[in-house]
Amino acid sequence: MRFIFGLGLGLTLAACSSEPQLSNLAPVVILETTAGPIEITVYPEAAPMSAADFLRYVDGGLYNEQGFYRTVRADNDPRGMGMSLIQGGRLDQEMIGGPIAHELTTQTGISNRDGAVAIARLEPGTGSAAYFFINIGNNDFLDTGGTRNPDGQGYATFARVTDGLDVVRAIQSGEVIATSSEAATQGQILAKPVIITRAYRK
Repeated sequence: MRFIFGLGLGLTLAACSSEPQLSNLAPVVILETTAGPIEITVYPEAAPMSAADFLRYVDGGLYNEQGFYRTVRADNDPRGMGMSLIQGGRLDQEMIGGPIAHELTTQTGISNRDGAVAIARLEPGTGSAAYFFINIGNNDFLDTGGTRNPDGQGYATFARVTDGLDVVRAIQSGEVIATSSEAATQGQILAKPVIITRAYRK
């Protein structure tokens, strides 16, 4: 299995603007997982490309029987930045459809803080909702202006967990395997992926 993340380098950062005002019509997605349900509110007005790609995967059933496979904690962040998140999506890491353009957190107004959902990527413009991550605690060093990646473009945020952060934290605490095929993910790959049995709009 190959891993797309681009979250292996160290950084500092510039604060993001305040959270966007949410519409009462903001789509809400339920991820039913083997660890419990996670409710995610999606912000199409703030991050139209990232949100649309995520909802395309949801509506197409492309997350069903997929799951979460990576956990990053303070004790396994190789850069010692205290990065804290879980990563999931397609277990095969394959995009269905092409990559999407990168959306800056300075444009969306959504910081990589507790519960924010973001697109993983390598270079800007290589991201896809095939692989997304959920922030745990304050990872605002992943916002635009940070240096986790040399490009300083940060990671595109498009949604927030509005219920089920206890499930997210339970997934994060899962047992990990000792080795990985990628240097940046040593000790971060879940020994047993947490399966998304079904993803759908509420």
